[in-house]
Amino acid sequence: MLDRLPVEIVERIVAKIPDTDLIAASKVDSVWWQEVRQEAYKRWKNYATTIGHVQALGKPFEKGNIDWISFEDVNDFYKRWIDRLTEDQLYIMEKMLRNGMVVNPQERETIEHALSEHRWGGDPWRLDWKWNDWTQQE
Repeated sequence: MLDRLPVEIVERIVAKIPDTDLIAASKVDSVWWQEVRQEAYKRWKNYATTIGHVQALGKPFEKGNIDWISFEDVNDFYKRWIDRLTEDQLYIMEKMLRNGMVVNPQERETIEHALSEHRWGGDPWRLDWKWNDWTQQE
């Protein structure tokens, strides 16, 4: 029955599917596969954009004009937020790669590198900043 739905309906359904179930929906037929692929790329881009915005939110704290007590709270929240967004983005990217949805060799290389960095405990987007940078400021 799902393979007989109009493309417009499939688009709307796919947009509502959570990340964890998105790729499974691509197994219905080729129309669903194409819609899931487009939605996965859209989510990948949205995660990247959101990570950039969150990173920009941390910029005022890099100036050194902060209250150290509130800095620790903000830093912890900021790091958890970035880590969660990164994990969600990497999840989508890995599922796309494993299901043949990434055909561009440069995108494939980017995904493989990011996944490798993340598995080894690294920061795939190089967003990490160190306490030493803060404590050495005078």
